[in-house]
Amino acid sequence: MIEAKNWVAGSQSPVTARAEVYNPAHYDEIVGITGYSSSEDLEQAVQAACNAQVAWKRLGFLARGNLLFRAAGILEEHVDELGQLAAKEMGKPIAEARGEAQRAVAILRYYGGEGARTMGDVIPAANPGTLQYTTREPLGVVGIITPWNFPLAIPVWKMAPALVFGNTVVLKPAELSALTAYQMVSLIAPLFPPGVINLVLGRGNEVGESLIRHPQVRGLSFTGSAGVGQHIAEVAVARGVKYQLEMGGKNPVIVANDASLELAVDATVSGAMRSAGQKCTATSRVIVADGIYRAFATALGERVASLKWGDPLDPGTYLGPVVSAAQKEKVVGFIEGAKREGHRLLAGGGSIEAPGHFVMPTVFDEVDPQSAIAQDEIFGPVVAVVPVAGIEEALHVANGVRYGLSASVFTGSLKTALACVEGLEAGMVRVNEETAGVEYQAPFGGMKASSSHSREQGRAALEFYTETKTVAIRSIG
Repeated sequence: MIEAKNWVAGSQSPVTARAEVYNPAHYDEIVGITGYSSSEDLEQAVQAACNAQVAWKRLGFLARGNLLFRAAGILEEHVDELGQLAAKEMGKPIAEARGEAQRAVAILRYYGGEGARTMGDVIPAANPGTLQYTTREPLGVVGIITPWNFPLAIPVWKMAPALVFGNTVVLKPAELSALTAYQMVSLIAPLFPPGVINLVLGRGNEVGESLIRHPQVRGLSFTGSAGVGQHIAEVAVARGVKYQLEMGGKNPVIVANDASLELAVDATVSGAMRSAGQKCTATSRVIVADGIYRAFATALGERVASLKWGDPLDPGTYLGPVVSAAQKEKVVGFIEGAKREGHRLLAGGGSIEAPGHFVMPTVFDEVDPQSAIAQDEIFGPVVAVVPVAGIEEALHVANGVRYGLSASVFTGSLKTALACVEGLEAGMVRVNEETAGVEYQAPFGGMKASSSHSREQGRAALEFYTETKTVAIRSIG
């Protein structure tokens, strides 16, 4: 059984309190013991990161990149182990959990290569004999706060660029997936100098709050709820530090009359129901042109009703549990509210009687675009199907929410595809592909309330984790 502890200054560090972690698919199965820390524990972690940062920066890009390559190799040896733990701790089906672990490996390798990339530009100077150029400087100590739904990929896609660009990190993972985050850190942190990677377990209102307010933390990267993100933004602005927020989504799929019905249904089911809909990029609304609407809605309802739910460790399971009793109560509350509003069910419609936090995969038909299930982020296996007269109305409905993270359009027409690419208010637009996911070498982020207008992953991470320094050197010889 895993017992999670803090990781500070190169070694395990005691936690203030301990609690049992139960498998969301089996109420009576203890997965491990998690820890809770105090603001004093957080202080030790930040000081360790401060003490290590100057030497880490001086080590140089190539040496830092090589350490990330080594970390990727270590994680790759433990993909199955990490996948099993993630599946048990937060309920993600085993194939998806292993895929997430493998993605973390790929991200480390990608950013290992960033150590050999160009980090500045040579700029013409007005004065003869002057060399003028830019270089990149790390922020210093970066605080990272991550969610429970991707306990491996999201911490790594934040830590890897921070580290290769010369920052040291303090990671505060979500309480509901702290075991998996701890296991990942305990595997790779020993490769790095003490204090470069630090992990502090605990609650957001104590450890998280202390982290975002700490005067020696010079950058904050957060993925989670919009309310917490807004609070972090306010604190960061008051402190004058860089911040990066990835918050929510109410991601639409637009299905045009000329779409491939089979492709659109397959992608909608995958985007909406994998990980039990617990992705910020999950499909939540399907906006369907009237000529294909009834055929699409019928096919979608039939497919969703046939999905196999069950133990995440069963390779045949498509839909695992939601992460907690509180999350189940929230999702079922949305479903019951939609029923009271008179929306017609095509599939599902409530909780599943089983010893776990299971919710039926649910589809609602002919949904009002202004209703709660079409406006609010549910974070569960629930999708609303909305009829529209054509693409212009589809774009109006798609953009009529506060979020703008990911969107998809299914069409055989280049004209329709380009109109949607231009018209959708979303940071990521995909044509004939599901809304969920983006490749690790591509920028990730949204518009409106989904993001703080920065981007994660890919080369875009350089912009957040570094600052530009302009240098001019004049020869006097």
